[in-house]
Amino acid sequence: MGFFPFVHVNHLAKIGEGEMKLEDIKNITVLGAGAMGHGIAQLCAVAGYNVVMRDIEKKFVDDGLGKIKWSLDKLASKGKISADMVKASLDRITTTTDLKESVKNCDFMIEAIPEVLKLKQDTFKEVDSIAPKHAILATNTSALPITEIAAATKRPEKVVGMHFFNPPQMMRLVEVIYGAKTSKETAEITYNLAIKLGKEPVYCLKDIPGFLANRVMNPPGNFLAWLVSEKIFTPEEIDSTSHFKLGNPMGTFGLMDYVGLDVGYNVQKFFEQREPPYKVAPILEEKIKKKELGVKTGKGFYEYPDKQWRVPPEWSKDKAEKVDPMMSAYVAINRAAQIVADGVASVEDVDKAVRLGFNMPFGMLQLADMQGIDVVVQKLEELDKKYGKIDGLHALLEPHPLLRKMVKEGKLGQKTKQGFYKY
Repeated sequence: MGFFPFVHVNHLAKIGEGEMKLEDIKNITVLGAGAMGHGIAQLCAVAGYNVVMRDIEKKFVDDGLGKIKWSLDKLASKGKISADMVKASLDRITTTTDLKESVKNCDFMIEAIPEVLKLKQDTFKEVDSIAPKHAILATNTSALPITEIAAATKRPEKVVGMHFFNPPQMMRLVEVIYGAKTSKETAEITYNLAIKLGKEPVYCLKDIPGFLANRVMNPPGNFLAWLVSEKIFTPEEIDSTSHFKLGNPMGTFGLMDYVGLDVGYNVQKFFEQREPPYKVAPILEEKIKKKELGVKTGKGFYEYPDKQWRVPPEWSKDKAEKVDPMMSAYVAINRAAQIVADGVASVEDVDKAVRLGFNMPFGMLQLADMQGIDVVVQKLEELDKKYGKIDGLHALLEPHPLLRKMVKEGKLGQKTKQGFYKY
């Protein structure tokens, strides 16, 4: 997408007329001082913006500010920023528990409060009545619909998804998501702001569950969880394969434990609610009910007596021989093809989102070209024949029509010099 030809306006005119450009953003409000909120506030302050960080209790904002100080001092000790920059960045941050005070002068708001749709809608409705008319209101939600959050305001064209990955100080990806009424101007200002914060943004042009990275990479985990639920494989067999054959340090279930099973479960549950016949694997439901949420509770798929992640002793090279290491990758490729076919994002942005969001060496569509699109279709058909009758899995395993079309046209990837990319 090209840059929108903005008309130059001064700050006062902008406030009166509701028009903006990137240079007009001076004051950024971050709602939420938790893991994501304080990290985003830090990024904005280091980039030179005046930041107001707000949470509902003083202890939360104090804790968030303390973590920012610790993080900046650590960066300074490594020589990545100067002591003067630490001080200047902290001087740009103010904290409050008063919502009205936090947004009354903002040019750009980033909401990072809990993932509860009604809570976000109520917050956006209140912010909309207080914030200046020109202000863009962004949500850091990882899965909830931008369109439904925007509907709580009288400025849906100025509401946008700005999804950072955790921890935001370190992860380079930001997904910029269009709601149904988000304007091109709003999306492009948000995209360019992400660049100014030192990030590598991608566009998600349609408001779909999971957006890009999570939409591609979460369903394969659910697929594998179904195979565990059906007692076809064990978590340690799947993770041993991933660890010893693909060099994945945490495996699928180890990573779920590390992130927190409740976090992944909430995204999976959202897919289930919005996109039947998608269904969350029973083993995940069981873990949530037992409050076995992974590292933070001392037990998930594996046990963590000291609540610290480490390679589970159950993993072994012998167990790695029992599972096809590429199974989940074929599911991910299928989802990525769906995103492209539906006009949600470009091939490049889908792959960039997966690479940066999950620290992968390549994107799933690039992997498809390397494997051969015909091979991908054949493998998906084999998986569908084996496991497609398991509740909800056929929808994940049936090869997407785009993949079949590419095979028919002879666009098989690297071996034919054209697939998702040209070679």
